[in-house]
Amino acid sequence: MQNWLLKQAQINPDKTALIFAKQRWTFQQLAAEVLQTAGQIVNVAGKLPEQTRVAVLLKNNAAGYRVILALQQLGWVPLLLNWRLSNAELERQISAGQPQALIVDDSLDSLADQLQLTTTLSPIFVSRLAAEKGVSIKPIADFSADKVASIMYTSGTTGKPHGVKQTFQNHFYSAVGSAFNLGLDPAELWLCALPIFHISGLSIMMRSLIYGMGVLLVPHFSAKTTTQLLQKYPVTLMSVVPQMLQQLLAIYPANGYQRSFRGFLLGGGPIAAATLATCQQKGLPVVQSYGMTETCSQVIALNFTDATQHLGSVGKPLFPMQVRLAEQPIGEIQLKGPNLAVGYLDDTAGFLAKMTADGWFRTGDLGRYDQAGFLYICGRQDEMLISGGENVFPQEIENVYQQFSAIKEIAVIGITDRKWGQVPCAFYVSQESLTPQQLIDFGRQRLAHYKVPQKFIQLAELPRTASHKISRVKLRELYLRNYSD
Repeated sequence: MQNWLLKQAQINPDKTALIFAKQRWTFQQLAAEVLQTAGQIVNVAGKLPEQTRVAVLLKNNAAGYRVILALQQLGWVPLLLNWRLSNAELERQISAGQPQALIVDDSLDSLADQLQLTTTLSPIFVSRLAAEKGVSIKPIADFSADKVASIMYTSGTTGKPHGVKQTFQNHFYSAVGSAFNLGLDPAELWLCALPIFHISGLSIMMRSLIYGMGVLLVPHFSAKTTTQLLQKYPVTLMSVVPQMLQQLLAIYPANGYQRSFRGFLLGGGPIAAATLATCQQKGLPVVQSYGMTETCSQVIALNFTDATQHLGSVGKPLFPMQVRLAEQPIGEIQLKGPNLAVGYLDDTAGFLAKMTADGWFRTGDLGRYDQAGFLYICGRQDEMLISGGENVFPQEIENVYQQFSAIKEIAVIGITDRKWGQVPCAFYVSQESLTPQQLIDFGRQRLAHYKVPQKFIQLAELPRTASHKISRVKLRELYLRNYSD
């Protein structure tokens, strides 16, 4: 495939490629600055072979955006690190990735100094690159489908994060499947408020290069700022996770957003049916989706036509992905297709162990189909608990309690019980003081008795990963540390 950025600079030179902090870049301007950045990187890091890994600790800003694209222009592989992690976690990921250089946002200087003490890498700050004259470089003419385009770590929602090797083919088919499903507006402008070190953010960057689409990049999510941007700019789409959508709904303006707005692409976990119903009442299209780092974003999604009729479903497989359930009526979701990453950076055996004998990827997620063939997520296999011989799915319990008006958020885990083996334990956020009996009574009216949580623990907020997903790992640690008998 011809170099995506250079292709867009050739065929859409004057089209908006990026907007950040009120500044706008066309594809021609962005390409020129990216190539300049690439030359500056070479001047500092030296000439390195193709597919060399370069670790990056970057924030959502124009400079970070350019660095990621510049590395691809050199044929090098950005190893995207989450700057919100602890030093120990970052050290492990750097050790596994074996990068030859580390490029860091200037605001992360203290983190970089600490990493320098425990790794062999001297950080290259973005400001230093900007001060360099740069050398003339010859960008990669073609993006080979099988070459690794990016490496990023899974969110670690349920366990140890894995470094996922994503190829240009993976990103290309992810973008193609999304376009076939959502359609493509000639004036598409996608608001990116999710971190670009995460697949939900990086995939927007890659779609921009493949579609010739504009990206409105924001430093971080703020409901107030995002609402103002949706009122000011002709944004057509925005990717959100449930927490973001709920905050935006809370301050949804009476006059709405710009007429150009087509809707939200929702991922990152389950959402209350009441929230989706509110969106429907306000005429806000929401397309639920399902995907993961290993598939370069969404592989199953609703479309705008079906979204209102199948609330709660994540939809049907996008072209050209295949999906099957290992068992009926509820079984593990298994995937096959060109979106699927080629492996884990730090655990080849672990990735191969997730492949079935006939070449399907085991996601570890459980799902079911309705009669019309729409997929519903039931939870993860490793989250399912067995209480007195009965299978209990935390997401089913959460969906019920999300209907309790006083509960803002809830997450359920399994805890050990001498009599039943395991029982559900719920962590919830509420501004009211609720008694355990109130919560138990609510559940018993709507759930089988063994599905009603035995413990309810109120928190100020639920712990989350960098991608805004609720971290059950941290909830289990919290329970064992503070609440276990």
